[in-house]
Amino acid sequence: MNRVTIYPGTFDPITLGHVDVVERGLKLFDHVILAVASNPGKLPMFDLETRLAMVRETFAQHSNVTITGFNGLLVDLAHQYHATSILRGLRAASDFEYEFQMATMNRRLDADIETAFVMAREDYTFVSSRFIREISSMGGDVSTLVPSPVLKHLQKAFNQS
Repeated sequence: MNRVTIYPGTFDPITLGHVDVVERGLKLFDHVILAVASNPGKLPMFDLETRLAMVRETFAQHSNVTITGFNGLLVDLAHQYHATSILRGLRAASDFEYEFQMATMNRRLDADIETAFVMAREDYTFVSSRFIREISSMGGDVSTLVPSPVLKHLQKAFNQS
């Protein structure tokens, strides 16, 4: 039996912290569905197609990672991919309250779908997409915090070389 999990997020942009969560997830599951949410309410910097392209490029060498975009209920996407769990990363205690609420709501929508939490590696506990966008917009170096495909998109977005 194939153990499939879904790792959802806006990934605006994807960071090495996100990559770490996927790699940790692959130690627990046979296949990770990385689901990029359209999430227009968050007003993402990059459109969905650009975020999908960055994620696809980042995981191009991983045959056990599927990339998809979605707009709707996560449990519906889980059913579509026959996933039995949702993968989430925790950076700090402050993440836990929000993640706990989301896990509880998803369990209410489908009691058969579990949420699996993995702790972020210490190197990435301070990394967030918001910080990456902000630092990049001011010309700061984020090259050690994002995959190389993301760095190229950030440099292009902020007219940096």
